Amino acid sequence: AAAAAAQEQFYLLLGNLLSPDNAVRKQAEETYENIPGQSKITFLLQAIRNTAAAEEARQMAAVLLRRLLSSAFEEVYPALSPDDQTSIKSGLLLIIQLETQSSMRKKICDIVAELARNLIDEDGNNQWPEVLKFLVRYAACNAIGQMATDFAPGFQKKFHEKVIAALLQTMEDQGNQRVQAHAAAALINFTEDCPKSLLIPYLDNLVKHLHSTMVIKLQELIQKGTKLVLEQVVTSIASVADTAEEKFVPYYDLFMPSLKHIVENAVQKELRLLRGKTIECISLIGLAVGKEKFMQDASDVMQLLLKTQTDFSDLEDDDPQISYMISAWARMCKILGKEFQQYLPVVMGPLMKTASIKPEVALLDTQDMENMSDDDGWEFVNLGDQQSFGIKTAGLEEKATACQMLVCYAKELKEGFVEYTEQVVKLMVPLLKFYFHDDILLTNSPSMPLLLECARVRGPEYLTQMWHFMCDALIKAIGTEPDSDVLSEIMHSFAKCIDVMGDGCLNNEHFEELGGILKGKLEEHFKNQELRQVKRQDEDYDEQVEESLQDEDDNDVYVLTKVSDVLHSIFSSYKEKVLPWFERLLPLIVNLICPHRPWPDRQWGLCIFDDIVEHCSPSSFKYAEYFLRPMLQSICDNSPEVRQAAAYGVGVMAQFGGDSYRPFCTEALPLLVRVIQSPDAKTKENVNATENCISAVGKIMKFKPDCVNVEEVLPHWLSWLPLHEDKEEAVYTFNYLCDLIESNNPVVLGPNNSNLPRIFGIIADGEIHEAIKHEDPCIKRLANVVRQVQTSGQLWTECISQLNADQQAAIQELLNSA
Repeated sequence: AAAAAAQEQFYLLLGNLLSPDNAVRKQAEETYENIPGQSKITFLLQAIRNTAAAEEARQMAAVLLRRLLSSAFEEVYPALSPDDQTSIKSGLLLIIQLETQSSMRKKICDIVAELARNLIDEDGNNQWPEVLKFLVRYAACNAIGQMATDFAPGFQKKFHEKVIAALLQTMEDQGNQRVQAHAAAALINFTEDCPKSLLIPYLDNLVKHLHSTMVIKLQELIQKGTKLVLEQVVTSIASVADTAEEKFVPYYDLFMPSLKHIVENAVQKELRLLRGKTIECISLIGLAVGKEKFMQDASDVMQLLLKTQTDFSDLEDDDPQISYMISAWARMCKILGKEFQQYLPVVMGPLMKTASIKPEVALLDTQDMENMSDDDGWEFVNLGDQQSFGIKTAGLEEKATACQMLVCYAKELKEGFVEYTEQVVKLMVPLLKFYFHDDILLTNSPSMPLLLECARVRGPEYLTQMWHFMCDALIKAIGTEPDSDVLSEIMHSFAKCIDVMGDGCLNNEHFEELGGILKGKLEEHFKNQELRQVKRQDEDYDEQVEESLQDEDDNDVYVLTKVSDVLHSIFSSYKEKVLPWFERLLPLIVNLICPHRPWPDRQWGLCIFDDIVEHCSPSSFKYAEYFLRPMLQSICDNSPEVRQAAAYGVGVMAQFGGDSYRPFCTEALPLLVRVIQSPDAKTKENVNATENCISAVGKIMKFKPDCVNVEEVLPHWLSWLPLHEDKEEAVYTFNYLCDLIESNNPVVLGPNNSNLPRIFGIIADGEIHEAIKHEDPCIKRLANVVRQVQTSGQLWTECISQLNADQQAAIQELLNSA
């Protein structure tokens, strides 16, 4: 009782040391100085450990203890008994782990550092080995987590065995909560970017550890209220399930009851984050294991979510559950598909409310700005002239997430979302001018074509009205958006909208404005390149400058790719009638394909001419003088990207170009063959260009057979198949192969069908590499070829016997799927 009374007196003393009254403070300082050193340590430690004490008093005690160890260590510490010394050391390490306030934890770490520094003797011997062991593990988990993120997936490929074993062992350390939590956090970083194939062998062991830790921590939560490790473990489970996907099915029943239990019961305010993370975990597991397995719990989970949703209005604006809930709904939508539609009336209200958050903004002079600290959640942009523009960022992350979820619903539910398209369009279109938060702009623009797809069921008039509401805003945004990432997204979205709406969606004013903007973008592209060349001659030029110039260049090229996207959509929708409009851009596009320009310019310039040949022929030939020579010369270019664009161009010339292009197809053939037969044609960086060359040879034989000796070229062409990297060209070549087989082409089939085993090999390899999606009609044609052979016993046996086991399995898979 006496000790408790003395400690109580000490708390009063700490309060007086913080008093604004000078006299009170001075008196308290004198009293504190007169307390014997050993008693000071006892009182201060007790105050730091007591989480029920006032925060200011605990912080003051931590500062005083550090000062005491730094200024009077020799007088105080050696006089303590060995038992007292040990108990101080272990007590401090325990407090670090249990402390939840980050500022307080930092102060305790300072005390530990001060004590550790004093416990290294003259010869450098450490008298406190435990602290090193503790801190190394604590820091090691942090370092592993950081490296797993920064060096993925190489780090995972190299160290998976050691890291997983070490982290699981560290998570078992029930005595060190903080270390356990850090190990779980590192495991999350590790599994998030870990290739699935690497993780599967450890799945059993991982799951066993995570499950046993979850059970223990759930008990601790119920008995002691500690939740830190449990929060991390729940996210670790989610991360493992997310990577393991369908391989997580066997473990589903092990976790789901406990996770549902947490969501049902963790309703206290201090458990909001745990509950939010558990909701996230359940929805990620559902997505991983798929609808069939998840359906047993889907209705329970939906009811839990709906209940939280109806209490949504009572949630505070900064409640961490809100963003977890919003993302969980979108995952549930992905799992349930069309069945999710019934929940939209409940979900959409809060979602629209969050997506409609209007940020607080203010125009301030610099003096006022300094008074409003960043801690209040304000960010400032200096406008010069002593003025700053401020925006309160609270809620903007949630707004961005909510916009993302609206995009997800539109994408997943399509016409099922039609009831909401109008209000979402009215929310999203004005956000094209929302300069405060790039994520909102990046999320928002992809929604436009998706919303048009949703609205299509209401008929052309409704669709056109919606497009008119979007179109002007999109064109304006392309003209004014300063950030190249956001600009590229908006241009991509605009191109997709034109694909949806088709011919007639742009009026003369639109074309006029868009032409001016695209011309400006191309002129700016050339100007920026010149400026970068000037900077390279500057005396301050070094590696760092080059790095930033490279970044600028990448951004410029990215915008150029989107100019190409927009032109592609216009050409494919409007065909040759858009060529007179295009002529104002023609000199700039011709400039892109000049031989001295960097390869990305030539690549994208050729892509634009490819589109003109593909969609605007035969009229395209009037521009042949500008692009034909560069295109033929580019077939053998040093850059694989340029070769690919040129080869694709030759293919569309043969397919769509009309008679004027005949001699050029003949001229192109030996150049294409040279690329295909070069020794490194199939390396990773070259394979796409090579496959486009092979496809172009096929197109010349099919569409311009009189330009080449088909009988001579066909056997070579067969020997180059199958294609599997460029999926579009793979489908094209397989369809042509089917044409040849179905017409009993003697060169392809060989004398007495002797080429059929080789053809079976080509089909099997295509299937192994998933060259063609199973829903593509070409799959049926290939299966029919195989079935026809199946009916003639001897030939079938011959064909199958020459395939390896994988190829035989692939042929079976093909027959099952078609």
